[in-house]
Amino acid sequence: MTHDNLSFENRLIAFLPNLRRFAISLCRSREIADDLVQTACERALRSSDHFEPGTRFDAWMFRILRNLWIDEIRRRKTAGPSEDISDRTDISVPSGEAASHARMELDGVAQAIDRLPDEQREVLVLVCVDELSYRQAAEVLSIPIGTVMSRLARARKNLSDMTGISKGAERSSGMKGSNS
Repeated sequence: MTHDNLSFENRLIAFLPNLRRFAISLCRSREIADDLVQTACERALRSSDHFEPGTRFDAWMFRILRNLWIDEIRRRKTAGPSEDISDRTDISVPSGEAASHARMELDGVAQAIDRLPDEQREVLVLVCVDELSYRQAAEVLSIPIGTVMSRLARARKNLSDMTGISKGAERSSGMKGSNS
């Protein structure tokens, strides 16, 4: 996500849904995620002169958000428990049997993702949901690209085991590691 023709502020606004989704995957609470996104946006705006035009804006923002989350985890060690997203009852779905089945399947996958170790969940969201390349995810997480690949493989296997989804005959032919 470069959007070189947009101003810094407009890039940030356009990227908010992706940033929020990643924040929710990290902290598992919409309220905490919203606070985290707001803090990340404030930090990005204060540090906008450190962003290098022509580089990946999304990777830069993900890194800011993840670093803030790590700081938050350190602070929360003494703060006590937080709300779990699975406890939310105000999330509704359209009526109908198909929608109910889809919601149940989605809940099952969401619960399986929540049970993944943090390092596997982070890689899964960055690569599979936000479509970062392996290299970009490695930069965001400050880990080697091989570690991204192994964590993603373990995350996929664990999700498959937890949800009962087996590998299909067809697999994605796209090479995530080849993107820059």
